[in-house]
Amino acid sequence: MEGDEGTTSRCPSPSFAALPFSFFFCISIINFFLVSAAEAAADYGDALSKSLLYFEAQRSGHLPYNQRVAWRGHSGLTDGLEQGADLVGGYYDAGDHVKFGLPMAFTVTMLSWSVLEYQEQVTAAGEFGHALEAIKWGTDYFIKAHTAPNVFWAQVGDGGTDHYCWQRPEDMTTSRQAYKIDAEHPGSEVAAETAAAMAAASLVFRSSDPYYSLLLLQHAEQLFEFGDKYRGKYDGSVRVVKSYYPSVSGYYDELLWAALWLHRATGDVKYLDYAVDNAEAFGGTTWAVSEFSWDIKYAGVQVLASKLLLERRDALEERHRKILEVYNSKAEHYVCSCLNKSDGGANVRRTPGGLLFVRQWNNLQYVAGATFLLTAFSDYLSGGGGGGGVLRCPQGGAVEPGEVLAFAKSQADYILGANPMGVSYLVGFGDKYPGRVHHRAASTVAYKEDKAFIGCAQGFDVWFGRQKDNPNMPSSGPSSAGPTPRTSSGTAEATTCRPRPVHTTPRPS
Repeated sequence: MEGDEGTTSRCPSPSFAALPFSFFFCISIINFFLVSAAEAAADYGDALSKSLLYFEAQRSGHLPYNQRVAWRGHSGLTDGLEQGADLVGGYYDAGDHVKFGLPMAFTVTMLSWSVLEYQEQVTAAGEFGHALEAIKWGTDYFIKAHTAPNVFWAQVGDGGTDHYCWQRPEDMTTSRQAYKIDAEHPGSEVAAETAAAMAAASLVFRSSDPYYSLLLLQHAEQLFEFGDKYRGKYDGSVRVVKSYYPSVSGYYDELLWAALWLHRATGDVKYLDYAVDNAEAFGGTTWAVSEFSWDIKYAGVQVLASKLLLERRDALEERHRKILEVYNSKAEHYVCSCLNKSDGGANVRRTPGGLLFVRQWNNLQYVAGATFLLTAFSDYLSGGGGGGGVLRCPQGGAVEPGEVLAFAKSQADYILGANPMGVSYLVGFGDKYPGRVHHRAASTVAYKEDKAFIGCAQGFDVWFGRQKDNPNMPSSGPSSAGPTPRTSSGTAEATTCRPRPVHTTPRPS
């Protein structure tokens, strides 16, 4: 939800937005703890800490005793009550109060992937426990939302009514209608993405909490079977989501994505067979993409398949290896496109300042996604060999893994302030960052400071329209603002819309 609807809103409603910038961004910087202090352009440890705090700012439900974001309080305590389900918990989307299942699940998948790949670095930064808490806050909610093998509650709240009000989550009076998918009303995207999230998280908790890990895996396998058996687009069943998180790419990418995560979590060859047997029909080996997001997962599928190929090439059956090599070629296309070393007009555009640019609305979520995939791919290439550990792009010849990593780092550094404006797009990080972020809770006096009820329209009159920095700004997470290709100086685009944070980037909204 990039913009609010209604006559009091100053921002247009976009076709979609992403839950993941703040969540996603912390993922993208994790590996840069490998960089020495002398080489580092930013304090990545501080950036990671602030990004993870954003998860706590987005929490819905009963907040725990160790909640660090003190300006938040309990909220959404009756979610699911009218439908006879306990749907208390989870994360709010961006700066609003809707709980959208698809981007929330994607956020948890990606955060789990980052912890799996870079646990050592996260631990060294003193953030491993906080990362696990962020993952578990999401997976605990998914367990609640999966009330039967073929039933999953995909959304709580309504974006239309939510956008008419500007209230703290502790005061919200908007609709808390819950929407489910089932056999008669399928939603393969959200079922499969949640399966992927729970499978990835099961790996994260395997050592520290084996019982919880097995529970997550049980839900993951049931959700995958549900999404595959009863195929259908989730925005056809949950129609209110179409204005916010519509499924443009369909559900085939999520099914492949979930299958690969389940194979990694279980070791069961049937899931690898699924990804191999359906590779062409589902687009896994035919889609050559230059975008990775909560909707379009193909690049993630292809990089995940590349990991399997590069790390286990000699142990794979020939038929598996052949198809995984095609997946790998598509992953290479994505990486080369980001490096501007592809051909045929496939390169990703950049701003004059050098930032990747996919589209106007919440562009930083795509940048953060690319940063993570490039970082992971460079590591897989270094560790697994594959073509001598060198990437060969259509333009520019051989590319060493270090060059891929260096470009990924440049994108993270840009977001953290190494840009023509000298502005950090991570709110609370550095000396110069956005002060008026489009975020209801951050922009309104903290509930613990003033418990007086703030009405629907009152929030617009008193808090939204005031020309001052948000009262709850510190460590509230990344902003979705960013430069555009039209900006000749590479500075942030002039706009009447406040920058929005989101967790798919990961981000706040």
